[in-house]
Amino acid sequence: MTRISVIIPAYQHASTLVRCLESVFAQTFPAFEIIVVDDGSTDGSTDVLKPYENRVHVLRQANQGGNVARNVGFALAQGERVIFCDADVVMKPTMLARLSAALDADPEASYAYSGFRYGWKRFRSFAFNPTRLRRMNYIHTTALIRREHFPGFDPLVRRLQDWDVWLTMLEQGHIGVWVNEELFAIIDAHGRKGISQWRPTFWYHIPWARFGWRPRSIRAFEEAREAILTKHGLWSAS
Repeated sequence: MTRISVIIPAYQHASTLVRCLESVFAQTFPAFEIIVVDDGSTDGSTDVLKPYENRVHVLRQANQGGNVARNVGFALAQGERVIFCDADVVMKPTMLARLSAALDADPEASYAYSGFRYGWKRFRSFAFNPTRLRRMNYIHTTALIRREHFPGFDPLVRRLQDWDVWLTMLEQGHIGVWVNEELFAIIDAHGRKGISQWRPTFWYHIPWARFGWRPRSIRAFEEAREAILTKHGLWSAS
């Protein structure tokens, strides 16, 4: 059986970690190992993780950001396939089985991804298309990746790090395969700042300049998008 390593970067996720871990334990395709990298949490995450330390490899480090935490977890992982599961993700019981089966069925694919929910909002995603991927990010970080094709997360990228990884892999000739199901949900922690944040799509199409200002979240998104486009030389595709 192919070994899957589940890597969970966690920062101030004490309120969601239990549901996340229990969903991984409930998989019909059992994970080979679960690695939690606590990135300097001060919210009681240590106490939350204590009951699981006989079933989970827990590593604690000073706060260095989610990408560093993911890379540290990957360095420890031994599975042939890895999945970076954000600490506010709740997997459906068949998630690992369905993603793994998709990779088994498509040897040309380097990773498998699916749709998901964030609170009440559905993110269905799309079939893999390089042109679309160069224009927009439609693949969540929580995808199953063949270990030998994973390039690592760029520690300098603070937002849209998943898009950056998929674009890097595309440049290296690696593509994804879509599983047309909602295989996980992201816990809506009532506005808590964390790895997963979302604004309605129409926000990004409002001509904010006419009002003389832009919401901070819109400014941050646009700056992050500009950084990714610049890094990958994609201005002509935007």
